[in-house]
Amino acid sequence: MVRRWLRRIAFTLLGFIALVGLYVATACALVFWPANPGPPESARAEVQAWVLSNGVHTDFVFPVRSATIDWPQLFPLSDFKAPPPDAELIAIGWGDREFYLNTPTWADLTASRALGALAGGNRALLHVSYLRRSQLGQGAFALPLTRAQYAQLAAYVRAALPSGKATPIAGAHYDDQDAFYEAEGGYNLFETCNTWTGRGLRRSGVTVSRWTPFDFTVTWHMRPAGP
Repeated sequence: MVRRWLRRIAFTLLGFIALVGLYVATACALVFWPANPGPPESARAEVQAWVLSNGVHTDFVFPVRSATIDWPQLFPLSDFKAPPPDAELIAIGWGDREFYLNTPTWADLTASRALGALAGGNRALLHVSYLRRSQLGQGAFALPLTRAQYAQLAAYVRAALPSGKATPIAGAHYDDQDAFYEAEGGYNLFETCNTWTGRGLRRSGVTVSRWTPFDFTVTWHMRPAGP
């Protein structure tokens, strides 16, 4: 009896490891079969944007104002504690509600919280920060866009807001220059913060992996922004 249970446990563990391996292998393989393959768009770039990665999570980073969109009209500065008065950029990311609100630093990460996000069931939020250019630092990847591509990405972000309206989460901040907003959709193993970023890039005609569950699958075809 004991042996039979040990065998079942071993098979369950092996099956779990095999599924994890298949998940990772599929994500890695699809990096080499990107959507929208072609020459870089830098020669035709009209808007300089970025993808910002912290090694796990990715955000879009856009100019605060341009001919395409004035972001403070969508995300009013009054929703933030004390955004930099000279902010040039806005960072926008999508993610799991419970994870976002309860994990301001990696020190706050727990196994149950991480597994809860991957299991799904929680609604999503948008995390928005106003930044100075000097705050980009490491982890920024250049995203040169045409005006048409930028307009598509801006529309993609707006579509993540219920009814296209930005509804802030009262009292939810990591620091003085960020805020959280209600968002459409829910986070799970196959719908991560990075798949949200990657989908926006694909729809805008940017060369990116066909499936982007990890940060490196988003940034693989991009070049670091440099100092």
